[in-house]
Amino acid sequence: MRKHNYTVELTQPTAAEFVHLRQEVGWGELPLDLAQAALEQSLFHVAIRMQGELIAMARVIGDGALFFYIQDVIVAPSYQKQGLGAVLMEQIQGYLATAASKGATVGLLSAKGKEPFYQRYGYLLRPSEQFGAGMCAFI
Repeated sequence: MRKHNYTVELTQPTAAEFVHLRQEVGWGELPLDLAQAALEQSLFHVAIRMQGELIAMARVIGDGALFFYIQDVIVAPSYQKQGLGAVLMEQIQGYLATAASKGATVGLLSAKGKEPFYQRYGYLLRPSEQFGAGMCAFI
């Protein structure tokens, strides 16, 4: 599948590519073995490449039945604001349309200020009148 000059692949990036892209956006260091294990446990991958170089990626993790979690929606800084995040999310939404059954929950943690981007795809802000605040712990 091609979008502009970018190639969209539904494949797992290498651990080294994943670590590099995370570092580019300021998400810090990650040991290669941990990156590899995380990638291998994912349910779905989408990668965007330009001339073979990974410039954007996202993945879905979860139990594959009731709970899905959108993780690591990353676009290299020099390629941001070009619609690549939307390409990633369109692929994820397509996957979820077939993988997630009625009653399933799809979660994500938005970076501060990026909430409107995810709201375009039907994701709800928390807290709200119906739901409490989302929570997490960092180890």
